[in-house]
Parts: sequence; structure tokens; C-alpha cells
Amino acid sequence: MPDVEQHSDPFEEQLSADLRRAGAGFDADRAALVAAGAVRGRRRLLRRRAAVAGGAASLALVGLGGALLLPGDGGGPAPLGAASVGASGHTASAAPAAVSGDALIRALEKLLPDGKFGKAQARGTDEEPGPYVSGVYDDGKGAAAIAVSLGRVQPGSDEARQVTECPGKVFTHYDACGTTRLPDGSVVMVMQGYEYPDRRVDTKLWSAELVTPEGHHVGVSEWNAAAEKDAPVTRPEPPLSPARLRQLAAARVWRDAIDATPEVPGRPAGDPTPTATRPAVAVAPTLRNLLPKGRFTVSEDSGDDTGYGYLVVDDGKGTCFVQVNVQDDMSDVAGDLFGSGSEELPDGTRVAVHQGPSEKGGSGAVMWTVDTMRSDGRRVVISELNSGAPHDAATRTTPALTVAQLRTIALSPKWWR
Repeated sequence: MPDVEQHSDPFEEQLSADLRRAGAGFDADRAALVAAGAVRGRRRLLRRRAAVAGGAASLALVGLGGALLLPGDGGGPAPLGAASVGASGHTASAAPAAVSGDALIRALEKLLPDGKFGKAQARGTDEEPGPYVSGVYDDGKGAAAIAVSLGRVQPGSDEARQVTECPGKVFTHYDACGTTRLPDGSVVMVMQGYEYPDRRVDTKLWSAELVTPEGHHVGVSEWNAAAEKDAPVTRPEPPLSPARLRQLAAARVWRDAIDATPEVPGRPAGDPTPTATRPAVAVAPTLRNLLPKGRFTVSEDSGDDTGYGYLVVDDGKGTCFVQVNVQDDMSDVAGDLFGSGSEELPDGTRVAVHQGPSEKGGSGAVMWTVDTMRSDGRRVVISELNSGAPHDAATRTTPALTVAQLRTIALSPKWWR
């Protein structure tokens, strides 16, 4: 399965469908399970990169200048569109005229501080897969890439919440992260992190993700290099402070551009709403309850999310990362997941066990996985690393839970209400 960081538009636009079929890539490293976990921790980064990449070899756009006014201040660049916005975040009257990429570049330049700005790229509101603007900014202290992407999320959806929620450090290494609610009800998350989860190079990625009550989604990213990847670090930190990132994301001009972006028929506006057949079990608490009693301490968990969850556990001999996916209606991929080496139980449940090196893990990391599917397509997959996080080096020779214990947990009826 491709590296989680390098998925492009199909992963983000078809996220739910991809995760349903993620197990097809397990033969390499069970990496799909890690990818599913990244929905909570790194999906916002994947989505933004998918939106801004657009075939460009690198991303970039610029610093922030002058005083930026928060919504309602009555200042800043002139609106790019004239239609009003309803509660759904979509235009309530005739759609405004499309905003060109050049107009987005000009709008951004009005928000920049003094300095050199070049290599500008942009996609207008009438271009697929959506509007963005990028470039390289140098304030005299080193060239820095920065990018702004624009889109919509369904107000009140899980996606809207997750976009502005600081991720668990088990998936995303960062130095600081915080979420702020603005006076107009918008929520913005600012994270000071790194381009690569394993920090194999010193490229820093600082980002702001803003969601308005109407469903506007503005993502701003900046790096301490002239390109997102494969460029030397040019400065100790990106040029914009967290406060300036927050202000840039809140500029009214971006919301006006989103209002001018037509909806794409058939493209989901946000995460699918859980149905009556979807399991509603909080995964991490259920997993904690199923651990062997008295043997483990838990240092981190994924909260009360359903569908996917994880624990970082320790039996006194080193930390281990344990994660579970719970999925409905997976019968269509059963043939791909359960081959000749799998087992079928008397009730029709199929079980497959995989043990091997963790392709994405650090030195000595191995992953053990037990994949189960009931005859009606209900699937539970549990995997365990002998390290405290997917990209970390091993803390011990083998994982703490045995394959037999993983199997018992995966087959528990407690996953299904």
C-alpha cells in the first residue's frame, strides 16, 4: 500500500470506500490499518495536500503581512463573491462568479508582509479538484513554502470536528498544538509539527485548519524550506507565527472564494452519517476492557471514537501500540483478505494471522495482526507493534500480547451491540 503521506485526491474524496477495502494491502505490512488510524491523527494533512498538490511537484505560498482582520472586522481584501451563505455553508442565491487562480494570488499578496514572493501557483474556484494558492516567500531570513487550500465540510460532522482537533502524538509528532474558537463561532486549530512522522529530516510543517459554522474549510500550511519535500531546510522555523497563521486562515477573502466554488455532484460534503448497521462501540474503552486483567498499564488511547481506536500499553517490559478496526459489510473483499492460509470457524467466521516486520516502523519493529470476519461481513482487525508508535523503533523483541490473546480479543462479541 502506498505511503500514507503520499495519497492524493482519491484517498481523500473516497476515504470511506478506501478504508472499507484497506485490508487488501495488509499482505505488505498491515499498513492499511495504520492508514485507518491516521484518519484521526493525520487526515487533515492528507486532505489539504490532496487539494493543493494538483500535479505540482511541490507546494508553496507565503508569509503573512500587515494586520489581518478577523471576520466581522469590516476590513481586509474586498469580497470575491456576493452571494449570501446559508446554514449549510452553500450559497442561498445565485452562485457568484468563479474566482480565478490569478485573483487568489492577488488576494493573498495583499495579506503578505514585505519580502520576496515568487513561484506562485493557483487553481481557481471552477477548477478541479478545488481552489488553492501557493508560492515561496522570503522575508530575508530564508525561503519558505506556504500553501492555502479551500473547501467545504459538513457542519457538525465528525470530519468538521476532526479537522480542528489536535491529533494524538502517536501518529503525528509535533511541538505544540491548540484549538481556538473565534468570536464568530469558527474553530481553528494551529499545529507546529514536522513534514515527516519519523522526523528523518528537519523539515518543519506548521499548519492552521479553520472551519466556520457554515462549513467553510480553510487550510494554511508553511514549511521552513522552499518546498514541502526534497528541499533543504533554509531557516530554523517557518516564517509565520501561530497567531499569524490563525489570522491568515480567518481572512474573509477565503470564505468568499469558497462560496464561489460550485458543489461537485456525488462528492460527499463530509463524513458519512453512521447508519443503524454501523457498530457504535467506542473502540479504545472496549479494547481496554478486553486486555488481560492486571497485566498492563495504558499511557495513551484514542478516546471514544468508534470504528477505529488504539491503546499504548506496557506490561513492564516495554511499550506496545495496539490498534483495532471495526467495520460493517466487508463481505465484498473477503476473498482478498482471507486466502488459503486462513481459518474458518464452525459459525462461518474467518480468521487470518499475519506476523512480520513493520515496513513503516523503526529499527526492529514487527507487527502482529489477527483479521476476523463474521459470515455476515462484520470485520474486526487487531494489530500490535513492539513499539509505542507506528514509526518508532522497537522497545522489545516481540509484542506483549500473544497471537492467541489478539485472536481472543478480535473474536469477542463485545465489538457488536
